[in-house]
Amino acid sequence: MKVHFEGESREMHSLWMEGTEIKFIDQRLLPHKLEIFSAKNVKDVAFAIKDMVVRGAPAIGAAAALGMAQAKIQKEDRNKVANILRETRPTAQDLFTALDFMLKKIEEGADPKEAAKDYIDNILNKCRKIGEHGETLIKDDQRILTHCNAGALATVDYGTALSPIRLAHRGGKNIFVFVDETRPRLQGARLTAWELLNEGIPHALIADNAAGDFMQRGEIDMVIVGADRITQNGDFANKIGTYEKAVLAYENHIPFYVAAPITTFDFSLANGSAIPIEERSQEEVLKIGSELIAPSGTKARNPAFDVTFAKYVTGYITETGVFKAEEISSLKSHAIR
Repeated sequence: MKVHFEGESREMHSLWMEGTEIKFIDQRLLPHKLEIFSAKNVKDVAFAIKDMVVRGAPAIGAAAALGMAQAKIQKEDRNKVANILRETRPTAQDLFTALDFMLKKIEEGADPKEAAKDYIDNILNKCRKIGEHGETLIKDDQRILTHCNAGALATVDYGTALSPIRLAHRGGKNIFVFVDETRPRLQGARLTAWELLNEGIPHALIADNAAGDFMQRGEIDMVIVGADRITQNGDFANKIGTYEKAVLAYENHIPFYVAAPITTFDFSLANGSAIPIEERSQEEVLKIGSELIAPSGTKARNPAFDVTFAKYVTGYITETGVFKAEEISSLKSHAIR
């Protein structure tokens, strides 16, 4: 992705490995500061995932792969490290896909850094192909709504939901993006808008509760979102607020697409009712930054994700093409093993 860093424009991944340290763009500080967080051991990696230094299902998977490589180099017990990392974020399927992949490769005697590199290269290739398939769905002069951040920050590079948008823009299509702010952590306002600004893609930030009005007035032509876990029947978990956008799109006859690599599909779950939903600290709702925005003593609920039912989804944009819910079973043979 394009970023402005240390006085110049450059291409940068959201995370990478230098020696035995794992480097992350610290997403907690964006858009006002671009700083690098260094994880020197599994404790640091677990903190980075749990505290959302890194976030987005594919990027969490990449962090886990690198964390396992780091642990092997440092002669840590791989099963103990895997268990520590499994406990960081319960909803993102890519975390578990990456850990299982790395455990298998290490057991087979593979070089851990090479195995992690292969996993991440695979993700990058998948996200590029998601962009290529998704870009064909976008017509010139279309206005696209997206929710949360499913860009390069969330996937190492390219993005899932933002990958088709990036490629459409680079291909010369005249497009406009509506960016949901995405309360309570404001990933749309802080991260998606930052990525689009760096890429030069025309966009406007809107309050989460304004999306329905723009749909009703005919100002949104399609919706593309990412996913943290997709089940056999096409139900999926994504950032809280996705469900209501899907229902609104359905009621207003607007195409609603989910963009995700096959690593995000959980073929062990029949439907969305079985997806574990992380509930985070109530402080994220009660405060913006360090400032309390509710009366002292008020309690809050803070589910980080919601589940959207397959009936609201027009199609799933994957690295192998665009599929309907009833076609998902055909993707199982493409899963990373």
